Amino acid sequence: MSSGIKRETTMAFDNHYARLPDRFHASLLPTPVKAPRLIRYNGRLAEELGLDLDPADQGRLAEIFSGNRLPEGAEPLAMAYAGHQFGNFVPQLGDGRALLLGEVVDRHGQRRDIQLKGAGPTPFSRNGDGRAALGPVLREYIVSEAMYALGVPTTRALAAVASGEPVIRETVLPGAVFARVASSHIRVGTFQFFAARGDEEGLWLLSDHVIERHYPDLKTVENRALALFKAISARQAALIARWLSLGFIHGVMNTDNMTVSGETIDFGPCAFLDEYDPRKVFSSIDRQGRYAYANQPGIGQWNLARLVECLLPLFEGGEEQAVEDANAALKAFGETFQSHWLTNFRAKLGLQGEEADDPALINDFLSLMHQGEADFTLTFRALSKLAGGADVQTLIALFSNPAGLSDWITRWRGRLYQDHTGAERQKAMEAVNPALIPRNHRIEEAIAAAIYDDFSFFHRLVDALARPYEDNPDHADLALPPKPDERVLRTFCGT
Repeated sequence: MSSGIKRETTMAFDNHYARLPDRFHASLLPTPVKAPRLIRYNGRLAEELGLDLDPADQGRLAEIFSGNRLPEGAEPLAMAYAGHQFGNFVPQLGDGRALLLGEVVDRHGQRRDIQLKGAGPTPFSRNGDGRAALGPVLREYIVSEAMYALGVPTTRALAAVASGEPVIRETVLPGAVFARVASSHIRVGTFQFFAARGDEEGLWLLSDHVIERHYPDLKTVENRALALFKAISARQAALIARWLSLGFIHGVMNTDNMTVSGETIDFGPCAFLDEYDPRKVFSSIDRQGRYAYANQPGIGQWNLARLVECLLPLFEGGEEQAVEDANAALKAFGETFQSHWLTNFRAKLGLQGEEADDPALINDFLSLMHQGEADFTLTFRALSKLAGGADVQTLIALFSNPAGLSDWITRWRGRLYQDHTGAERQKAMEAVNPALIPRNHRIEEAIAAAIYDDFSFFHRLVDALARPYEDNPDHADLALPPKPDERVLRTFCGT
């Protein structure tokens, strides 16, 4: 046991990943921090996880979720993985500033990881300090919990702790530690790590572990590696379609940031659209627009092609058959994504059933939004209210150039089935068209105040975003797009 770290019983760990061979991970303890102080604790999530912790004991919580106090049964480890970063393959990445404390089985019988980000250097740190700055920790807390409330599969925020120590990036910043919960932290890059080393045994062990954990129905199927790829691909198709339906841009869709569970992970340079632009990029490191809003489905398929390359040696039926099966499965991703995309946007427009002209109706509306620089979230929310009988001028006012919008509204109204009242249709549309999203300028406002030890706006924002589909007058200011001087044009990676 490392000096300065205490152990206590607070979590019922049941660790499986730690049982995999040593080449899957590096075991080590967190590096203690100087003066941990709790910023926020997600008591509801903790209860769901079955954690035996008193939310009122902030000092104890700060010790645990900074890494200074280790729960009994925790087996901290840094996971090994590789990855394509902006198309360039790096054969060894791994957790450079994160430690998986262990796994718990929640009250629903689901296995969940608990991880600390910013817990100190690991063998994968590549000369980094292993720490996290306060800003990226708050951003991930805000966005991950907002994504959960929006109904998107995502990692969750369990706690944020100020470390009491500075970190040096471009400047000196306050440090923090983030406690993250995930169905697992296994990525496409985890498979790439073993494939790059020609470690077929490692690929089989990892595949069987993933099947056991995320896809248990596949344990007895024939050609289970192919079945596993199809299952992962289907979840990613649904996930990315959901992102697009909310105007979300991940910002750094490297293969080491794509989970095999189908959860959104790593909220570094992510952002939500204000005005609709399919080519929109926020990430400061995405200089070529590789991960622009509209490119995300294609990048998802590209990442999955890298995964299927890893799994190909495990497919049954010989090399020629394996390649044929892989190509067919990759093609199916595009078809599955398109199906989910249409389902999501039909719901956003209040369309019942399926008509052949629906894709044109949807895309024409998006084109008008782009032409008119219309705010993505406010426009769909206003359309929901128009379906319930609101004044059309509220929608039109969101467009700097409304040419063609009246004609489109006529087409849209002609497409709506009359088997629902306006109020029913509005209710259904508002259930998928949020009133609130975590807007960039509001996140930056919360971070800017927190740098000076004022967390009041951060807490207000997290609380408001927990109910994103409700119209709440108290949160009306949070729904507004940025003024010209409030616009945030660049987001940054947290490393």
